[in-house]
Amino acid sequence: MSTFRTPKPRSRTFFLGIGAGLVLGAGISFAVTVYAAGDRNGIPLKQIQTFSQVFEIVKSNYVDPTSDKKLMNGAIEGMVSALDPHSAYLTPKEFKAMKVLTNGKFGGLGIEVTGDHGVLKVVAPIDGTPAAKAGIRHGDLIIKIDHKAVQGIPLQKAVDMMRGKPGTPITLTILRPHQVQPLHITLTRAIIRVQSVRSAMLAPGYGYIRISQFQENTGTETRKAVEYLEQKAHGHLKGLILDLRNNPGGVLDAGVETANTFLNKGLIVYTKGRTTDSDMRFSAQGPDALHGAPMVVLVNGGSASAAEIVTGALKDDGRALVMGQRSFGKGSVQTVIPLSNGGALKLTTALYYTPAGCSIQSQGIVPNVEVQPANARLRALNADLLKESELQGVLKAPDECSKVTPQYTIVLPNSATVSTPTASTQSAEEEDAVAAGSTLKPDLTKDYPLREALAVLEHKAVPVQEKGHRVDRVIPLPKAAGQ
Repeated sequence: MSTFRTPKPRSRTFFLGIGAGLVLGAGISFAVTVYAAGDRNGIPLKQIQTFSQVFEIVKSNYVDPTSDKKLMNGAIEGMVSALDPHSAYLTPKEFKAMKVLTNGKFGGLGIEVTGDHGVLKVVAPIDGTPAAKAGIRHGDLIIKIDHKAVQGIPLQKAVDMMRGKPGTPITLTILRPHQVQPLHITLTRAIIRVQSVRSAMLAPGYGYIRISQFQENTGTETRKAVEYLEQKAHGHLKGLILDLRNNPGGVLDAGVETANTFLNKGLIVYTKGRTTDSDMRFSAQGPDALHGAPMVVLVNGGSASAAEIVTGALKDDGRALVMGQRSFGKGSVQTVIPLSNGGALKLTTALYYTPAGCSIQSQGIVPNVEVQPANARLRALNADLLKESELQGVLKAPDECSKVTPQYTIVLPNSATVSTPTASTQSAEEEDAVAAGSTLKPDLTKDYPLREALAVLEHKAVPVQEKGHRVDRVIPLPKAAGQ
């Protein structure tokens, strides 16, 4: 009988991505020491004996000969996947592929997915990628890959099926909420070069920054984007919209650095776990690159993890007004622990909390100003979109913040949608410009939430729902408390 203990790691990298579709981060390294019997936390002998019995029965009686390696890998995968949707065992091949993704350049479709009840659910397509251009949406269910059912296939293997040689075609069969017939969408795999930060001037003095995901350089690029917009505004921005809609997350440090871009001081986020190593606090050092100019942050159900950390910090610190829909609710920390076989364990070790002490996990960030379509069918469609709280085996983190509600509700016209501008809505010339630099051209005539956010920044009246009636009202902006 032996007991395993993991000494304090020398370095740690934390994941904030949703699933296996896009995993960002780097490994950590530490030893595992084996101790003799007598330690209080002994291995449960009865369960180990049962496991040994099942192993021998399967090895001796299964219809096809099965290798020890396959059986042991399956046992490890099953043990870890039973914990929560984000813990996973990575084989040496999968761990190597994961580390390649940290530089923001990889092959595939540019889609963030998570597994739920045997199918793949789309959290968000990434701007400018084959998935976004093909019209894949947050909430879509992928049921077949190249006409092969994904039911029962492990998440990582399904993701590997979607990757492949750039230029090769792939067909996804998709079920979309409130559509009877499945969609068959053929895409062409590509090397994904993600421009995570893009910017534009929306009106004289009013800037716009779109962050599609959080990569290692996103914080630096965000500050550069603010400086670029200030130049365009002749040295003085009157206000800024930070668009985090359909941003599936990414690297923790990048999210913290991005929030720090707009704060002089104050808590950004903190974590709580079982061990003292899991308890951390991240505070702003400043300076605020906007010099206190008002901000609006746009979010929706596809805004997750690092995007939620940034949003929660700017909301709780009184730095920004948050508009849109409740975010996804992915507020858990994954620590990557390399194993002796060349693989790794991606293990949930802590939960994230906003400066006000609210858990992000399964709750999400509630906007100050909710933006909802007037059309009942579209409202129902929004309500049906995937949320962290609906995933199988999800971790719950109940707290008093779960009763928070929006202060205002803006109801969109019947003809309007709550879509997010992506490169798929731009011309080829505009896409080339985006790929070559950091600018983009939002369409205010089609993006109603963005148009209303600009109106709020400009202190214009917007249509607010009050007691069942529409009232045009000027929504007050935060005065950069703590700045």
